[in-house]
Amino acid sequence: MRVAALLCTAALSLTACASAPGEPGLPGQPGTDQATNQNDCAVIAAVAKGHYEFDRPGNTPPPLWLFSEDGDWSPRCNWSRYGLSFPATFDPDASRTPGERVQYVQFQKPVYDGRGATIEAGILHGPLAGMGVRCRVVSGVAGWTLAGQCENTWIS
Repeated sequence: MRVAALLCTAALSLTACASAPGEPGLPGQPGTDQATNQNDCAVIAAVAKGHYEFDRPGNTPPPLWLFSEDGDWSPRCNWSRYGLSFPATFDPDASRTPGERVQYVQFQKPVYDGRGATIEAGILHGPLAGMGVRCRVVSGVAGWTLAGQCENTWIS
């Protein structure tokens, strides 16, 4: 009798677990837009802090540019939640005056897999002065963090 009750309890537990594959917050899994948005924000914050060190006093970031090839990605991030502040945003379509200095830090939409996420980022300090990176970010007890060093993808 005890074995039957134990098997029934185990079966119910498995059913409950199997019914939640879209649990919010699981990267790469279907879930709510809010959960996906928060993962994207946390991945960006991990690179902003771990690679660019924008959380360091006196290291004010240039204007923020969030970019996606398909153009339909626009996460709404509460940067203060991550200990960050981006005082300005970059508009790539804004008209510029000749000689105007163009600066930005760009983060592309993260790509999730079974090991975490990969994100492309870049920083432009001025004409012909910038570099791009590809970073691996993992999720763990401390939240999203860099997994080693980012690799350079372009330098100007």
